[in-house]
Amino acid sequence: MIGLLDEHERTLAFAEVALGQIKSLRQTAVPRNYEVWYVYATGYNPALNKIINETLARTGKISETELEQIYDTYLSQFRASDQIDKVGSRVVTEIDDVMKLISEALGSTSAFGTRLEGASERLADARDQASVRAVIETLIESTREMQQQNASLETRLAASKVEINNLQHSLEAIRAESLTDPLTSLGNRKYFDRALVDAVRVARERGDPLSLIMFDIDHFKSFNDNYGHLTGDQVLRLVAMSLKQNVKGQDITARYGGEEFAVVLPTTSLRQALTVADHIRRAVMSKELKKRSTGEILGRVTVSAGVSVLSAADEADTLIERADACLYAAKRAGRNRVVCEADPEYSAEIHIQVA
Repeated sequence: MIGLLDEHERTLAFAEVALGQIKSLRQTAVPRNYEVWYVYATGYNPALNKIINETLARTGKISETELEQIYDTYLSQFRASDQIDKVGSRVVTEIDDVMKLISEALGSTSAFGTRLEGASERLADARDQASVRAVIETLIESTREMQQQNASLETRLAASKVEINNLQHSLEAIRAESLTDPLTSLGNRKYFDRALVDAVRVARERGDPLSLIMFDIDHFKSFNDNYGHLTGDQVLRLVAMSLKQNVKGQDITARYGGEEFAVVLPTTSLRQALTVADHIRRAVMSKELKKRSTGEILGRVTVSAGVSVLSAADEADTLIERADACLYAAKRAGRNRVVCEADPEYSAEIHIQVA
């Protein structure tokens, strides 16, 4: 009992801190904001606390837009496992209920069979019309009960089928969410790894070309250091939007990790991939970055890119390695450019790595 009281007092203290923060910063007390500040009060999410403390230290306040970004980045991504647990629990409960119904139906069928055997014996012993009628009436009643039970079972099984189909759709949605980067809405690293292996396999089977572009945001650390991680998040979204706007069809976009992005281009030659990469580079550079909380113009973002094309000896890993080497060559050559395996910058990068 003492433990329960302690937990009660502790959670109330967290709630008081959360509401106190909302009041002091004059924010709306919507569930999202409350959850952010409650988690902040518990200290269970160090990354969330770090970004909030940095923002408060820099500006003394946090806007609704910034809170939304914090929620999307540091809390929403942890929902998938909780959702899977809940849906899994519902599936288990539904299956248990169905198995119970089937067990009851089997019991009813067995009892009905026993009644049929008894009726058969009584018919054999019947000596007059009244005795036969009594046995038949019993059979009719037993059959009617069995029909009602079967109809009830059929209705319940149909409902269970609908429920399990709905749960299956929920699991598919959760699976899609687990393969999505919550900040940029692009595929995440897990999605990229699977998609690239599949793309390599299909390209080999069909004899099609396959290209890979790796992007990295130039001077990304300075955005975080000078303007804070929320502005850094905005930069990541800006680049992600440029990728989405310049790829289509079967092309695959993903956030590879940190400030690095990847684009897989099936049935695409090296020359075509270079064109796509440069379109994306120009699209990023054309957008002006504005700080949401203040409206301050922060300038323009640039990216460097490396492009590789699938060779006969390649696996997914070696394709990535060469694209990465081209990317680093683009960085060394001055950034804001695209380098491929055929460029002299790539040869120079390989020479540096070997040396």
